Amino acid sequence: MFIIKQSKDIGVYLQKLASNGQKIGFVPTMGALHKGHLSLVDAARNQSGLVVCSIFVNPTQFNDTKDFELYPKTLENDIYLLEKAGCDVVFVPEVDEIYPSGTEVNDHYDLGYLETVLEGEYRKGHFQGVCQVVHRLLDIVKPHDLYLGQKDYQQCMIVKKLLTLIDSPASVIVCPTLRETNGLAMSSRNMRLSGSEKEKAGGIFEALTYIGRYIKAGLLSDITAEACSILEQKGLSPEYVHVAKAENLELIERWDGQTQLVALIAAYMGKVRLIDNMILPLNFANYGN
Repeated sequence: MFIIKQSKDIGVYLQKLASNGQKIGFVPTMGALHKGHLSLVDAARNQSGLVVCSIFVNPTQFNDTKDFELYPKTLENDIYLLEKAGCDVVFVPEVDEIYPSGTEVNDHYDLGYLETVLEGEYRKGHFQGVCQVVHRLLDIVKPHDLYLGQKDYQQCMIVKKLLTLIDSPASVIVCPTLRETNGLAMSSRNMRLSGSEKEKAGGIFEALTYIGRYIKAGLLSDITAEACSILEQKGLSPEYVHVAKAENLELIERWDGQTQLVALIAAYMGKVRLIDNMILPLNFANYGN
């Protein structure tokens, strides 16, 4: 496994491999890796062949500087895990390598409605920062496929929109969310939770499962209110609990019983903000049969 820190070095190396017909699968991360990240590496290795993973804590996507400072950093262990997982190249740039002209967000990406709801509403500027770093990483790595996790459902949609805006030939491949035994979505932020907090944070999955189990055509306010109650009973502080159309994240209050949906939750366990989602109905593939 090669560890590369300079954009020009990784560019030359990957260009040579791509010219030999190697298909590049790219897994962008902010480090503090867990089994969810490694499942993306596995998917890239199985589907693309050559696996490139980046480790870069992007300052421009944090609307809270304290959150940025507290983000877990475990570079030595990350490299060990990636080598064990069969990653081919790890790109570990410094901030000035990605942002040679500074981190001020000058580019504006027209993300439309997607930037106004859910994470876009509660984390102003977050998705502009995401697009800024992904755009730069794509220019450097030039992958054929980009592997992302479903836990960040809205971000996956944002990145797909970005690829259209910049006319990128890369494809986005969304992989399933990996979970702890209590259903908690695996996340680097879980490292900041105590054992008891992590156990109680499984309430997010309980709330999503409740929505999935009891959702029916008609008004959804009662079911989302009960999901909020489940979160609060577990000691979580809900920021939002919404149901949206899966194809475009249009928030809905009434369901027609047919449209595919996604339930999305953001909640705090203490000072740690966690997000998760679930495609609905749970048996959509067989729905109506």
